[in-house]
Amino acid sequence: MNIIFVEPHFPSNQREFVRGLASVGATVIGIGEYPVDSFDDDSRGWLHHYEQVPSVTDVARMTEVVRRVQDKLWVDRLEATIEAHTLAAAQVREATGIPGTSVRTAWLCRDKPSMKQALREAGVPTAASTAADSVADVHSFAEQVGYPLILKPRAGAGASGTVRVDDAGGLDSALGQFGAEGVQSIAVEEFVEGHEGFYDTIAVVGHVAHDFVSHYFPNVLEAMRTRWISPQFIATNRVDSEPDYEQLKDMGRRVLSALGIGTSATHMEWFFGPKGLRFSEIGCRPPGVGAWDLYSAGNDMDLYREWANAVVHGQPDTTPSRRYAAGMLALRPERDGSITAYSGVDEAQRRYGEWVIDAHFPDPGTPTQPVEAGYMANAYVRMRHPDYDVLRGMLDDVGRTVVVHAG
Repeated sequence: MNIIFVEPHFPSNQREFVRGLASVGATVIGIGEYPVDSFDDDSRGWLHHYEQVPSVTDVARMTEVVRRVQDKLWVDRLEATIEAHTLAAAQVREATGIPGTSVRTAWLCRDKPSMKQALREAGVPTAASTAADSVADVHSFAEQVGYPLILKPRAGAGASGTVRVDDAGGLDSALGQFGAEGVQSIAVEEFVEGHEGFYDTIAVVGHVAHDFVSHYFPNVLEAMRTRWISPQFIATNRVDSEPDYEQLKDMGRRVLSALGIGTSATHMEWFFGPKGLRFSEIGCRPPGVGAWDLYSAGNDMDLYREWANAVVHGQPDTTPSRRYAAGMLALRPERDGSITAYSGVDEAQRRYGEWVIDAHFPDPGTPTQPVEAGYMANAYVRMRHPDYDVLRGMLDDVGRTVVVHAG
């Protein structure tokens, strides 16, 4: 099977998707924004052909390049795994007659108000939301729904650009921020109280072939705004053994059906609180922050290869072992500046070294990244353990023990 893969070089884990495709026998044609001489030898070896373009979201240019490839060989699929690329990729598929995620589905998975409207119509419980193109629209929604509210760009990924407002003054301040950033239209949502997590799948022709459940501690908005917190997320290995997850799995299946998701990786955020289980949002692509690495380490599998099997052969090749829960702990510098030293690393290693998957500690002198840059922006540790509760306690202890000093 001949597969065009969009942007095989950046970010760095994009090479893993190319590796997965090549490992299951696909002929991989890459289209990306970086020169091929910047690729490592393995990446070049996995690619049958590569085309460089100024922008992979330039639909006209991408369509031209794909048609040029089609003149030389049959193209079975065109795949994109980055949120910002998914809609453009769908538009190129439609223009060139290549099967895959449709423009409608890609749009619904990018435009949050349209997404939630479609799901409400399908009976999926979601927060009240609207698309607002003016200050008057936002204030009208606030009068109807009340506070707190969540404001975010309509096509934002994850918590990027997300703001919580608790009163009219906070709303006006947030609207001023969006205006300064040139945002023309925003999603406005009812704030849903509750614990936050995500449900990730590999779907094949609309059916869940693999699924994984992760929990955030604390919720993302708090984690992305509070320096002293060492936030974590943990992929549970109890997803098949605890009946409480059946409701979440059922919601995931209904979301896939309502949005017309066929063969694709998905990343769905959810809340569970006083109002029960609520859908938050979904992306028609894999999760970020190295989640697939954790799933692979916790389940004795290569999830990139499993995704490739779904795309190329229409079926998975492995069953998740559910042997370990696996989690990631982000370690924030104590202040902005440059990293000067670490303390507590040796102590944490002595306690838990056998359970460490890997760790990243930037060299002293490395400039720090701001808290809102995300979980992998500075130092982090990834761990696994057969017992989910034990793993959570271990990650908490590492977060208390290891300090990233900066000055």
